[in-house]
Amino acid sequence: MVQGRSGPEPSDYQPNAPAGDFYDPNPSADAFPEPNTPVGDVYEWFQRGVKLLKDGSPAAAAAILARAADAEPDSRSIREALARAQFNSRRYEDAADSFRWIVSANPTEDYAYFGLGMALWRTGDMKAAQEHLAMAVAMRPDLRDYVSALKQVRATLRARQA
Repeated sequence: MVQGRSGPEPSDYQPNAPAGDFYDPNPSADAFPEPNTPVGDVYEWFQRGVKLLKDGSPAAAAAILARAADAEPDSRSIREALARAQFNSRRYEDAADSFRWIVSANPTEDYAYFGLGMALWRTGDMKAAQEHLAMAVAMRPDLRDYVSALKQVRATLRARQA
């Protein structure tokens, strides 16, 4: 050891070792997480995804929320946030699939019917959009957004028939 110096000898230095750590020639598999895995647990992924969505980054939110949905496939709150992020990033077919999953898991979820109807509207499937928006309105006739969307889709269908 060099006089007046503590720590590893220069021969112990490894360029890829974190500062202050000694080189481990046989690291465990846990030392290297799967590539592109977000840091933290599923709840943290969900929180970051919702924040990204709120802050106007729906594509980034969709990416992290998709990982969370893969890790917790039965979570309706993760699926709803994912569907909203997909919709806001103009991935309407993906959003429709996510909202459809929520509707099948919980047929009393009015917002999922509304989201599904809106996503189908954006894909051009007006008849299916009308069906799901009508269900949302039947469940919550007091919500103006639901009623307005249904009226617009019906007006479009009437105009196309004329």
